[in-house]
Amino acid sequence: MGDTEHDTSRTVVQTYVPAYQREEWDEHAEQLGMSRSEFVRSMVQAGRRGFGADPDPAGEETDEVSAESLDERVREELSASGPLSWEELLAAVTGDIESRLDESLKRLQAEDELRYSGRQGGYVLADGEGE
Repeated sequence: MGDTEHDTSRTVVQTYVPAYQREEWDEHAEQLGMSRSEFVRSMVQAGRRGFGADPDPAGEETDEVSAESLDERVREELSASGPLSWEELLAAVTGDIESRLDESLKRLQAEDELRYSGRQGGYVLADGEGE
């Protein structure tokens, strides 16, 4: 589907989260130089596409991408590709979280740390937490 087929008009979306979560989002958005709205929109889109963090020097995955690291990734992508839309740039700087999550779930199930419960409608910790 081409971009001409998308309705690009803006609309309001509301959600309710605990106050501490909003504060965390606001802090993270500030670190990235974004408004809360931009941050939530980008995180939702990234989550849908698979948001990945840069590996740390030891090769482990980090929980967050630093503002400096993200700035560098943006510069690299624009330098290599030229002009990119918001969606193209977001896709370019995100990782393959889906395959990493799949591998993590397989590993945790093999180590008997979690299991899939059809009765409960999702993954649960094997020790009974989260049930």
